[in-house]
Amino acid sequence: MPSKPQKNGHTKDAARPARLAVRRSIVDVIREHTDVAEPRFFNRDLSWLEFNRRVLAQAEDTSLPLLDRVRFLVIFTGNLDEFFMKRVAMLRRLVNTNDQRTGPDGLKPRDHLAAVRASVLELQEHQANIYEKQLLPALLAANIAPVEYTTLNEREQRWIDEWYRVNVFPALTPLAVDPSHRFPFISNLSDNIAIMGLLEGQSRELHLARVKVPANIKRYVELPGASGQPRRFVALADIISNNLDQIFPGVTIKEHLHFRVTRSSGLQYDDKSPREQDVLESIENELKQRRFAKAIRLECHPDPSAQLLRQLVDKLNLDPADVYERQGPIDYMGLADIADLDIAALKTPRYKPAIPARLTADKGREIFGCIRKQDILVHHPYESFEHSVERFIAEAAADPDVLTIKQTLYRTSPDSPFIASLVRAAESGKQVACLVEVRARFDEQRNVKFVRQLQRAGVHVAYGVLGLKTHSKISLVVRKEKQGLRCYAHIGTGNYHPKTAQLYTDLGLLTCDPILTGDLVNLFNYLTGLGVAQKYDSLLIAPFNMRSRFNEFIDQEIEFAKAKAAAVAANAPGAADMPGGRIIAKINSMEDQKIAARLYEASQAGVRITLIVRGFCCIRPGVPGLSENINVRSVVGRFLEHSRIFHFGAGQTDPIEGEWFIGSADWMYRNLNDRVECITPVRDPVARGRLQHVVDVMLADRRTAWDLTSDGSYVRSMPPPDADPNSPAALGTFETLMRHAQGKA
Repeated sequence: MPSKPQKNGHTKDAARPARLAVRRSIVDVIREHTDVAEPRFFNRDLSWLEFNRRVLAQAEDTSLPLLDRVRFLVIFTGNLDEFFMKRVAMLRRLVNTNDQRTGPDGLKPRDHLAAVRASVLELQEHQANIYEKQLLPALLAANIAPVEYTTLNEREQRWIDEWYRVNVFPALTPLAVDPSHRFPFISNLSDNIAIMGLLEGQSRELHLARVKVPANIKRYVELPGASGQPRRFVALADIISNNLDQIFPGVTIKEHLHFRVTRSSGLQYDDKSPREQDVLESIENELKQRRFAKAIRLECHPDPSAQLLRQLVDKLNLDPADVYERQGPIDYMGLADIADLDIAALKTPRYKPAIPARLTADKGREIFGCIRKQDILVHHPYESFEHSVERFIAEAAADPDVLTIKQTLYRTSPDSPFIASLVRAAESGKQVACLVEVRARFDEQRNVKFVRQLQRAGVHVAYGVLGLKTHSKISLVVRKEKQGLRCYAHIGTGNYHPKTAQLYTDLGLLTCDPILTGDLVNLFNYLTGLGVAQKYDSLLIAPFNMRSRFNEFIDQEIEFAKAKAAAVAANAPGAADMPGGRIIAKINSMEDQKIAARLYEASQAGVRITLIVRGFCCIRPGVPGLSENINVRSVVGRFLEHSRIFHFGAGQTDPIEGEWFIGSADWMYRNLNDRVECITPVRDPVARGRLQHVVDVMLADRRTAWDLTSDGSYVRSMPPPDADPNSPAALGTFETLMRHAQGKA
């Protein structure tokens, strides 16, 4: 860690907001800032911060390997960075324009932003405590020691200084701030050191300068040491801070400050242009401007001088409330160097996905024959993405009987096998169409590159529908067979991204069902052509029929619940055994007010509603008279829960006989109104049984599950003392499903 900057003897300053680090429930925050006594909805951003709290809790879970816990500190930080770039930037814009509109929770933007700040400060303090009081001692006990430069002996400092002189010093660029030097541009999420110094032989006026910590050099430098001794690491910023005299010769440095700046990620591209090239050019131009977007956060160590802090705040055009002073490392992302250490005993063993049984039963059989035999549900990363979804597109590209391949790409890897397969298919004479969503946030530049690569190969590339993002995860293959043309499809919940398929849990359906594939033909025609949206017989497609179909299913469950209640009230024979109404949704986020209102209505009618929501959830469960029949839980752990599953009881006692769906949409306004999303029914009984098993495991989990309370906080589930050690309650969701996929359950 860098040494603490010198204090400059101040108490309060306009550029120094009071620190607040008290945890409060979402309901208490809403009650404080509004006249709403019983909120119907939780605040989206405060709920998201509660999700990140659950991520942070993994870092203090002593049942996890040590370097995994360090990794969760890094993940927590990356999540928070993105939250500031997207959500806090939006809130800051609303406050700066004096927007007085209230959200569904009743909070105005200024109160909303203040509540977010208070929560972030409390989380930052908790993160620092975990690092300093739990992880640092544990690392030392494991012979891994992040140390400060000033604790090294003279010989060790000489070694570090020489390493710095050779490997770092030539790459540094000190930038002064004075009448002849403008304040330097501070890039997003960069690591920086500011100094206040006196020039030799000049007046007592302090001068400001800044040096950027190089981004392409490891954040932690390992000291040489004898075998068996602790491995010691010094932070790069700490090394630079203790060699500032070499960077600023002839300057008496009075103070230095390690700081980090976050900028908005918003793009204002023109997606209404009738020319495709204009859309690409607009996005590329805006990407160039993104790096110069407004600063929205300054992170620094506590207690910089009033003069230095005021200069940074003024030069960056920040509000005092945008300053976040924090203990511990300023750049927790740098701890990835520690988490990446190759020490197998301190990490969870790498999981090797199983090859789906239905794709191995007929060895040597091409994948289309397997799909013709029966629909295939694949569950990643438990089952191999490479040997199912990648194989599907690769075989289609190589198969001489395949005439056409169509696919949507929202995010994919830099070396994407899907891009390679589509290129090969086009070059072999197949008709290939690919919808690349060039507006996928943070992937815009990569996707523009893919567009040009695909176009050079002769692929027909579309950017989707003007005004809508295409978030669907769909592929369609048209194959010539003896009986005529047959369509095969993959409909998934996650991106066609081999890297994230190893880290995110997602589901996909491989099918040749003519009704489903017929709907996909119509959907692709809509996405790439000029026609209006068609009627869809089975698929739920946003923004067309998805919301109305969900409403129909909810209405259906309300009627079943009312029928049971009436039968029970009349003491009808068998009334107690009637299934009533049942809704289960496993999603990433729950925010749509209209869906929430319908679920409240269903709860009041007696429908049993279970929501498994990984991230933020705006619905308030367990409120008498409103939502006492709604239960919400979240599962956080080894993999990122990303799959979406929807179940409606449909009057059936056996859940497998009810309605089951998977797809790309969450219950959010943007998914239902502003994106092209695709959700498919799952009709195969075996596939339905697998979905039921996934849900059952997550509901039985007492290891990695958290339950949402009516005040907006989450309570961690704990396995009972007498739990079977091989049960989902004891193992948790991820270990149970890994064992099941490997045939060990």
